[in-house]
Amino acid sequence: MNLEKIIFGFFIILACTLNFGFFIGDIARPELHDSISLFAAVVVNMIATVLKFGDRTHIGATHLATSLVAVIQLLAASTVWIWVVHFQNQPMTAHSTSVVVSLSGGALLANLISVILLIGETLRQSR
Repeated sequence: MNLEKIIFGFFIILACTLNFGFFIGDIARPELHDSISLFAAVVVNMIATVLKFGDRTHIGATHLATSLVAVIQLLAASTVWIWVVHFQNQPMTAHSTSVVVSLSGGALLANLISVILLIGETLRQSR
């Protein structure tokens, strides 16, 4: 077993599942989307991105690209949330929640692509 690959796979899958946990639920109901879940998804996605910097293969570059997309979209979602709640001093409405959840949905898609790449790479190496 390669500990580096275990840690890498762990963070990729954790990033995807945390993002999914935030994303799931009615898009217009703010109470179903917790800011702590979004924060955890951002942090774990950033860790996963940092872990991808050392790989110089083509698949590593694709992993890094998907991770960067996820981080940018999650940071955008967090920025919208912070802007509405802390700068405008308003509660999250159905509209602002839908913007945040939609951005996290894009990040979720990037995370899913990363997980699919991980599975494909794992299957290819076992042959």
